Amino acid sequence: MPITPELLDELLKECESPEDMFGNDGLLQQFTKAVVERALHGEMTHHLGYEKYAPAGQNSGNSRNGKSKKTIRGKRGQIEIEVPRDRDSSFEPRLVKKGQTRFDGFDDKIISMYARGMTCREIQAHLQEIYGVEVSPDLISTVTDGVIDEVRSWQSRPLDPVYPILYLDALQVKVKDQGRISNKAIYLAIGVNISGIKEVLGLWASENEGAKFWLSIITELKNRGVRDIFIACVDGLKGFPEAIETIYPKTQVQLCLVHLMRFSLAYVSFKDRKAVAADLKVIYRAATVEEAEQHLATFAEKWDTRYPSISKSWRANWAPVIPMFGFPDDIRRAVYPTNAIESLNMSLRKVIKTRASFPNDEAAFKLLYLALRNIAKKWTMPIPHWGQAMQAFSIIFAGRVPTLDGQSFTQFI
Repeated sequence: MPITPELLDELLKECESPEDMFGNDGLLQQFTKAVVERALHGEMTHHLGYEKYAPAGQNSGNSRNGKSKKTIRGKRGQIEIEVPRDRDSSFEPRLVKKGQTRFDGFDDKIISMYARGMTCREIQAHLQEIYGVEVSPDLISTVTDGVIDEVRSWQSRPLDPVYPILYLDALQVKVKDQGRISNKAIYLAIGVNISGIKEVLGLWASENEGAKFWLSIITELKNRGVRDIFIACVDGLKGFPEAIETIYPKTQVQLCLVHLMRFSLAYVSFKDRKAVAADLKVIYRAATVEEAEQHLATFAEKWDTRYPSISKSWRANWAPVIPMFGFPDDIRRAVYPTNAIESLNMSLRKVIKTRASFPNDEAAFKLLYLALRNIAKKWTMPIPHWGQAMQAFSIIFAGRVPTLDGQSFTQFI
């Protein structure tokens, strides 16, 4: 039904300010209340089969029995409505169901704020200040806990058969365990699929890493459908090479330069940071191993007097670094999108830094999952140079790159 100008003029004739229209007791709230109550009375008429005061209702066995008050919270605040009742309590309204205290969409707003790192108390204060809605921290926890089933489903979802690149990263969080707070690592597996789109494959928590822990993760990825991984970029994770060799013996394990660069620059003064980063870039952008070793020696001569630990760490990790020099530039540029990985790390650390600790692993997973869900909305384009990288992959990993019709998958089944 169209809303006529005459109807709008009638509704707005008493409004003199924005508060009169959009305030807690403004026109919009009154209009919402009137429409909801009108609809509920319509539902009651349909349920009973006769209009209010109609003779057909006499001796019908059921009739209207007054009203009950209910406060409903929504995106624009909270309103108090009157819900009609019937004598035999068989009326089940559909618009505002029994036990419902929030309009559809209100929970989504709570989850959205929670996913951006706001605590339950901060969300409570924000809803009160902006919308005039009173909610308890327990209600917010209940709403966000509803995501746990979604997290479990996401964690066990089927994955693509082939991921040319796999990154493994870790975030440190504090988790309460049997009355004490301990540091735990939350590991993330980030895959790049054959279309060049990044995808977080899963989250896992552990206080101690090792071959057994990594074998369980790699086995889980295989059970979820992953048949092949070309290159796995990791941060010198203990036991990982042995675990992945057991499940994916053809996978090339490569030390992740993002982590090596992060460690190298951690204690560099701000005034030297740009120059040190530029000199390190010359090393990993070298065309050959010999050229890289020469640049590393030059770097040590220049910076060892100030930062001796940097060249030392590169030499200590040189064996897992040098495999990249066997790849052409097209693959190297695709394997090391440092901005993308660092951006993900920054976004996740931003949301977890507001928590002194988590009550359990599930609470940490819940927050990280919601944050990742927001971040993944931006992952719609292939990583840079992906087309050229796939051409190089098809030559170096001949027979392992899937075709569009999926025929090459048969060798992995």
